[in-house]
Amino acid sequence: MKRIELLAPVGNFDCLKAAIEAGCNAVYLGGKMFGARSFAGNFTKEELVEAIKYSHLYGVKVYLTINTIIYENEVDNFLEYVRFAHKNNIDAVIIQDLGMFDLLRKKFPNLELHASTQVNIHNYEGALLAKKLGFKRVVMARETPVSIIEKIKKEIDIEVEVFVHGALCVSYSGQCLMSSLIGHRSGNRGTCVQSCRKKYDLYDEEGNKLNKENYLLSTKDLCTLENLDKIIKTGVDSLKIEGRMKRPEYVYLVFKVYKKAIDNYYATGRLKIDEKDMLNLKKMFNRKFTKGFILGEKNDAFTFSKRPNHKGITIGEIISKVKNNLKIKLTKDVNVHDGLRILDTKEDKGLIINKMFVDGKEVSCAKKGDVITVKYDKYVEVGSKVLLTTDYNLVSEINKCLNKLSRKVGIDIKVVAKKDYPLQITVSDGVNEVIEMSHNKIEQAIKMPVLKETIIKQMCKTGDTVYKVNNIEVVMDEDIFINLKDINDLRRNILKKLDKKRLYKIPFVENEYYIDVPSFENCKHRSVEVTNKSDYDKIKNKVDKIYVTNEKLLEKEDVLKLPRIINEYKKYENTVLVGEFGSLLVYKNFMTDFSFNVVNSYAVAFFHEMGSKCVTLSYELTVKQIENIVSAYEKRYKKLPNLEVIIDSFPEAMVSKFDLNKRYNIKIGYLKDEFNNEYKIVSNKDFMTIYNFEKIIINEEELSDKKINFTRTIL
Repeated sequence: MKRIELLAPVGNFDCLKAAIEAGCNAVYLGGKMFGARSFAGNFTKEELVEAIKYSHLYGVKVYLTINTIIYENEVDNFLEYVRFAHKNNIDAVIIQDLGMFDLLRKKFPNLELHASTQVNIHNYEGALLAKKLGFKRVVMARETPVSIIEKIKKEIDIEVEVFVHGALCVSYSGQCLMSSLIGHRSGNRGTCVQSCRKKYDLYDEEGNKLNKENYLLSTKDLCTLENLDKIIKTGVDSLKIEGRMKRPEYVYLVFKVYKKAIDNYYATGRLKIDEKDMLNLKKMFNRKFTKGFILGEKNDAFTFSKRPNHKGITIGEIISKVKNNLKIKLTKDVNVHDGLRILDTKEDKGLIINKMFVDGKEVSCAKKGDVITVKYDKYVEVGSKVLLTTDYNLVSEINKCLNKLSRKVGIDIKVVAKKDYPLQITVSDGVNEVIEMSHNKIEQAIKMPVLKETIIKQMCKTGDTVYKVNNIEVVMDEDIFINLKDINDLRRNILKKLDKKRLYKIPFVENEYYIDVPSFENCKHRSVEVTNKSDYDKIKNKVDKIYVTNEKLLEKEDVLKLPRIINEYKKYENTVLVGEFGSLLVYKNFMTDFSFNVVNSYAVAFFHEMGSKCVTLSYELTVKQIENIVSAYEKRYKKLPNLEVIIDSFPEAMVSKFDLNKRYNIKIGYLKDEFNNEYKIVSNKDFMTIYNFEKIIINEEELSDKKINFTRTIL
């Protein structure tokens, strides 16, 4: 049985070492450019080369995240960066931008490409298209249920990767513009400000406030540990742990716990989870846990609206506060140097236990049932719950492991020592084999013959290499002499040769980029998108193109706008406006919507080659950037594209499988933020859409000479 890959997040070199020490066989990391976690430490070019070498010596694959959208003026730097990584033997790159995917698959045929979760592949058809296009692996949307994943693995020859632990986006990945629209920091550019973790109130259409707690969009953290067998049984290839912005201790612990569960499952055929492991996961970081939509989590159990930060575990309650003496009745053990959070009704308060007392006596450890006294000078309400957010002893134990770095690669050695022949050594790591022979022939011993035990002792001195000797076989004549220096030199040389084999080379080939795109006439058309009959009647026969979201309004020349999330496809006679990946495979008569995040001319060309009659550009473009796209397209392809720009709308800021309207049993809701901005929420049976609080309006005159064929207003 092929072992499942457990994929570790590494934000810096310390995290890389922690992941490898924990036993990973693959890591994913980002460089200083083009990654969806710009606020992680990330790797310079020099560090990236070193990380690849370090990982490959241990048999660990390295996947590079370049999963942001790439603007036109960045393409040359992007291409050079990928070329650099490819030449230095990166195992794969994880990519979102479909224009850049098309460029890379044609330029670098030996480069393995993975479809990022930002591509939002959430169904069978999406995975099938990814296979047909040349993706080696697809990282499924976190919302995809195990039943769909299992079907994909049974019927499509493509690697599948799924998230199993860590922070969640409330929105489908790649489908959130909230941070970009509110704070001008784009999640599609790796600079998300986590608008979903902020405070909101919810109102119904009559203006009634419905919520008591404020963090309405803040998701719990994903933890599939207790249901991991259900995911493994789907045949999925890789289990991904989120956390490129987390500490090495987090990476080590989470990885170790999941690896232990997987190893036990393969050994016994059943999943057995240690309660202590679950407790340690909660101590390290949690916003409460959810099993996620992948495992059928209910809508009401997906978010935690009380607070958006690390919850830790409850360890007691405040029973008194006299001057600076704070008394806590414990429900769990605590130690000096532990970090605590007090859940006061006004605001959470944190403290580190530097000293604590039980019955007036200073102690380093207090037990469940004890009443501890600590010094604390801020106001605290009696009855407040106390959480443990940092377990000092747990972190210390992990750091001891990380300081040792004891992971080794097991090797088998065979030594053949025959009189009148060179000393021969063969080393194997189970995949690679290296043979080394001495320059000198072995002679008859005059005084002191070499002992078999001496040869074994010298060959096992692997020092600061990554190797340890599992088995050693010595075939030798009696009464022979071998210089110990020859043995040591051969050992050093052969291990260096094994290093070179383990630092494998991925053949670098670079081809010319080519694409055949249709040519379009330059024209000026106006289009309008409508959702109801009243608006439809107002604009009918007054514009060049009508997009309708309601099939009942559809007439022969209209375009039907399809949802951004589709779980079941229907057939249509009309042209369709599509906004999700699988639709590109299903429909032949289509146009593409803004949700494909098109921000460069390569993406425009890709969609035209796929058959799109018109390509809608991203909301995240300035007029100048739009001009750059058209200019680059004309120059490269000697043809005109057929582009559309939305110039007047309340943008769809987010789509989510989680549904606030459903939770509060209303048809249409309104979120209100701390600045009293209101965001309309509309739901259908499959997902919730949150609209931005203000319109985006582009002056048509600014686009008049930009060769944009369609300008759209959304009513």
